[in-house]
Amino acid sequence: MRFQLLTLVDITETGTRRQDEDKFAYKQEANFQTVLQTLGLRSNIQYSKSPVIEEISVAKLAFGDKYKGKQKVWTFEFSIEAEGALDINTLDEDFNLIPVILGLNETANIEQALFRTVNGDTNIIFTVIN
Repeated sequence: MRFQLLTLVDITETGTRRQDEDKFAYKQEANFQTVLQTLGLRSNIQYSKSPVIEEISVAKLAFGDKYKGKQKVWTFEFSIEAEGALDINTLDEDFNLIPVILGLNETANIEQALFRTVNGDTNIIFTVIN
């Protein structure tokens, strides 16, 4: 089963480690690792490419009314090994209120340093893709 994640939080995969000098890139990597670890709570995941960033209008996306206009959106596609191990409701539950690092390359004004899956304050959304 394949899923797509869209988020307004900078989850750029940089491969940077804590001991590296680029602390900004390390914080981006920390957010990406948070995503991987949260996804891996219930199933092993596989992915073939890093999150892609685009600046797009969020009006027709399910981020709710709080975020408007063009925003940077990170898109990440992944699949799971065990069919039925994850669904949209489970992903929403697992990700809601997970801490993140803000102040990176986000354009959205996210007030709390948390992933939110609640309508109106949603900064991460999941869909099933074929």
